[in-house]
Amino acid sequence: MDMVERAVRILRHDGLVVYPTDTIYGLGADALSEEAILKVYEAKRRPVSQPISIAVSEFEMAFGVARIDRRALAFMEAFLPGPVTVVVPARSSLPEILTGGTGMIGIRLPAHPVSLRLIKLLDSPVTATSANQHGARDPVSPDECHVMHDLLIDGGRLPGTPSTVVDLENGAILRRGALAEDVEAYITEMW
Repeated sequence: MDMVERAVRILRHDGLVVYPTDTIYGLGADALSEEAILKVYEAKRRPVSQPISIAVSEFEMAFGVARIDRRALAFMEAFLPGPVTVVVPARSSLPEILTGGTGMIGIRLPAHPVSLRLIKLLDSPVTATSANQHGARDPVSPDECHVMHDLLIDGGRLPGTPSTVVDLENGAILRRGALAEDVEAYITEMW
């Protein structure tokens, strides 16, 4: 059994896994388990009023947890997989705690083989929040991941620029990060 298979076993039992993405290290939990999500909030010391993004392995998985209209889908096809988080209306299939009471969910489709394999093997979205204490520096190497976890998948040193977060309901950038200029240009033209 390799590290990703071990990680999936842990996730299936509401455990926490630190995993590499195309940007920084993420703290993963089964995004459909409220118990696991609460562990993420606790590990990060993050207020439950603040939403937590999720990662999916394909568009079809995103359709199962979010309402994605044509304009949002066109944006996703242009930028995902990649270092962009799209914020769209959540479906009731997602635990409400993920949305922080907003009814919206941030979705990533990372362009990293380890994270994609992890999500595919679990066959469920995983949380896609940074593997650090709330407000601390984003972790780009395993030794910078200072949160409680059950397993860490070492992906070496990562690029370190966090994803750009885009509200696709309003066509607005919520956080500038990787590909921010391209995202801004697209939104200016299409919204």
